[in-house]
Amino acid sequence: MGKIHGFYGGKFMPMHKGHLYCIDTAARMCDDVVVIMFINGDDELKILKTNHDEMLTVKSRIAQLEKVCALYPNVEFHIIDDNPLRGPDGEEDWDKETPLVRQYVPHMDYVYSSEPQYGEYFSRAYPEATHIIVDAERKTYPISGTMIRAMELLEDRQKWMV
Repeated sequence: MGKIHGFYGGKFMPMHKGHLYCIDTAARMCDDVVVIMFINGDDELKILKTNHDEMLTVKSRIAQLEKVCALYPNVEFHIIDDNPLRGPDGEEDWDKETPLVRQYVPHMDYVYSSEPQYGEYFSRAYPEATHIIVDAERKTYPISGTMIRAMELLEDRQKWMV
């Protein structure tokens, strides 16, 4: 039997315990996992226009992910810049990401997320992979990047951060 390959991608704005849980789940299920942070996407640029928190900078997020991925010998980390991947309307185009992801993950058995709505895209982009939805209802870690960014107190944020 061959190796089992997994993929997990996101903005990680910021990296939090839910992301760690997903990476940990993938690392336990797969022989090799590729984690990709997508930068300069539409959502990120909109968030950064109004939120200048240090934890959201690309440099900070890279440091967070490098630290987490280093905990797992079977996990590697890469970055893909979405800025040049815009469609004619200027909007982010996930289909243009697919060949770049494939540079790092030519074959995957599993693609991980906590978002059931990504299933249609994943089926089209990675037809050989099974979409593993990790804690979609946020029962294990009832948090999201949106919730953390909305928290006013640093100690409240730090409770959920990695």
